[in-house]
Amino acid sequence: MPGDAEKKDSDEESEEEEDDVVDEAEFEAQLANRGKARQSVSAEAYGEWNKKKAFTPPVHEKTDEQRDRLKGVLGGSFMFKNLDPSEFNIIIGAMQELTLEPGSEIIKKGDNGDTLYVIETGVFDCSIPIEGEWKVVKTCRAGDVFGELALLYNAPRAATVTATEKSTSWSLDRETFSHIVKEAAQNKRNKYDAFLSKVPLLSSMDPYERSQLADALRVETADAGSIIVTQGEEGNKFFILEEGAAVAKKDGAQVMSYNVGDYFGELALIRNTTRAATVEVTTGPAKLLSIDSVTFKRLLDVSEIAKRADEMYK
Repeated sequence: MPGDAEKKDSDEESEEEEDDVVDEAEFEAQLANRGKARQSVSAEAYGEWNKKKAFTPPVHEKTDEQRDRLKGVLGGSFMFKNLDPSEFNIIIGAMQELTLEPGSEIIKKGDNGDTLYVIETGVFDCSIPIEGEWKVVKTCRAGDVFGELALLYNAPRAATVTATEKSTSWSLDRETFSHIVKEAAQNKRNKYDAFLSKVPLLSSMDPYERSQLADALRVETADAGSIIVTQGEEGNKFFILEEGAAVAKKDGAQVMSYNVGDYFGELALIRNTTRAATVEVTTGPAKLLSIDSVTFKRLLDVSEIAKRADEMYK
């Protein structure tokens, strides 16, 4: 019967997808291969979601108190904070509040995913089976987004996610995400993945961690002669030079030069001190990727950065 054949094909495809997605790192590594195979898979995977169609976003009623809380949560989220006001309001209306007790399983590895989550309060552990045992590979806290991989790449859930304490999160459906957020997030991740992988400081990050970092990047431009950081001032950003060149001067004397892929500004953030030097653009216009202090400490291995800094500035 045609229905049985379709079901069999669907079951086989699901089994193949689940086998392919062993964990987040392996899944992202597969995505890095952008050859013909990926194009072919993408054409099938996105299916109906890639077709242009009329979209009416869902609206879930909220109190003013809920809306204010949700604005605060999304305002601190990499994926949503840069939406324009009209898009931001659509997302606010479409999200639903969830309260979870300790031990509640919100995502199960291998399931199909049609929802992503943003954490307002609480802690969630992401676990995968390693050598026959379930092990926590990532812990998510307030402001973090999880479940987006299944929506971005139409893949089965890559991990099981469990609340470890009483938690509040907000859910967003696939269709709203696809129409409002997906394209911008996917394009940004794809654009910066290769570049970030070549930055020595970030070489130990796995592809999923780099994708999270790509979401957090802010692009800044500066002309030749522009001062990016000033010696003695408080530091609240870390910079990676994407285009152009710059030099660092301490007490007026040049002490470092920076080219594409180089980074600076980390000392003030890891040591909680003022800027040790002034950095000036020498070849412009320059393009810089910046990360704020809070994000820097949350996403990057500060101990490894401190070690590298000691060796570099000895």
